[in-house]
Amino acid sequence: MGSCAVASAAVGTINFTGNVAATCSLSVTNGSAIMTPSSNLQTLSSKNGGGTAGTVAVTTTGGVVLGVDAASSLIQPTGDVTATTWTPSYSLSGVSTVSDTSLPSTISSPGTGTINVNLTGTKSGINSFVTGSYSAVVTVRCEP
Repeated sequence: MGSCAVASAAVGTINFTGNVAATCSLSVTNGSAIMTPSSNLQTLSSKNGGGTAGTVAVTTTGGVVLGVDAASSLIQPTGDVTATTWTPSYSLSGVSTVSDTSLPSTISSPGTGTINVNLTGTKSGINSFVTGSYSAVVTVRCEP
């Protein structure tokens, strides 16, 4: 009779790796903000009484920087010939809390939130806003 050989088991290992990239998505939920004048006509702002901020929903994995660009596509009445300083700002609630600022902010954690975007035009000295329509565009950025 012959001898019986015992077969040894074959084994293999599998290494798993993964990576979550820093991502951010923005969805404008109110793209029609309203600026109103101050009583002395020296500011025109979405922060003034009766004004409304623009709003943007944010979803992120974290590790991103949130900010607003300078106001662009500025339109003002032809009778307004004095300089205006336009200052965009934003606040964030939800995934992180950021008080009203014009500076970039880091969002470290994953989650969702709401960005309130404001714009303020300011006249200096005795200058003031004149009768007519004003408009501008503010771009919100969320980047890894």
